[in-house]
Amino acid sequence: MLSRVASNLCWLGRYLERAENTARLINVNSNLLLDLPKSIVLGWEPIIDIVSDRTTYYANYEIADEKSVLGFLLAGPNNPSSIVDSLEYARENARTIREIIPREAWEQINELYIYGDENRQKALFRRSRYDFLTEVIESVQKITGILAGTMTHDEGYHFLKIGRNLERADMTTRIIDVRSASLLPETETEQSAFENLQWMSVLKSLTAYQMYRREVRLRIRRSDVLKFLLLEERFPRSLLHSLQEVSKCVQTLPNYEAALKEIEDVEKMLMNANPQTLIQDKLHQFIDDVQLGIHQVFNQLEETYF
Repeated sequence: MLSRVASNLCWLGRYLERAENTARLINVNSNLLLDLPKSIVLGWEPIIDIVSDRTTYYANYEIADEKSVLGFLLAGPNNPSSIVDSLEYARENARTIREIIPREAWEQINELYIYGDENRQKALFRRSRYDFLTEVIESVQKITGILAGTMTHDEGYHFLKIGRNLERADMTTRIIDVRSASLLPETETEQSAFENLQWMSVLKSLTAYQMYRREVRLRIRRSDVLKFLLLEERFPRSLLHSLQEVSKCVQTLPNYEAALKEIEDVEKMLMNANPQTLIQDKLHQFIDDVQLGIHQVFNQLEETYF
């Protein structure tokens, strides 16, 4: 396989996952807006930090209000992580490797980009936001299903899965970081009803609420949610599961030893940290360290294969 093709497949997986998870990230905040009393003012600025693009944002916008932040996350200027830009990059990567992926997958990717580009304004309004974001999320899941069910599970498919799961691992930690970044101001009632609403929104943003309730039958608690989303190896969107999927795929490739070591380093960091016991500041630092580790994994993959 050409290194160019391997790179395009990996980035195709990453961009599709990025579009889906950016939609999920917006839903975290939007759902809280609907659930919290009007006396609690929910900020949008921390989301800019979660996508790590504060400098670019303030180069184009003066304030971090709801409309501006949503515009930036949907198709903001100079924001390659926006939903529409991610779909465009996914489409371009798919176009250059059309002979590698099933035709049905290419058609769905192309249709999703057109839908996102033509309907992006819907997400600016609360009444139509949910429908737009849900369409993006479900369309990406449909594409993932087509690829899993109709594409030969060879090296190319493994590069696709590597990209998807690396992006998923990174974005799952960023979505958890919504809570660490103190989206909700500290209040005396935070440890009761409001905290439950926040963590329920995080679970729902990852479509993890029902699976969490199957596993944990007590009320929603911060430590239990963190343990489930970070360490539950049977849940496909958890950090540990995503890392294990990358590890399995890498081991099917030649010269995998260096990349595998980087993955194992992140897994050891995760298993040794007991993240569910960390206070907010420590959790935020831990997530930063994990994201740096994931970045190192991808750098090693680029050096070895791309």
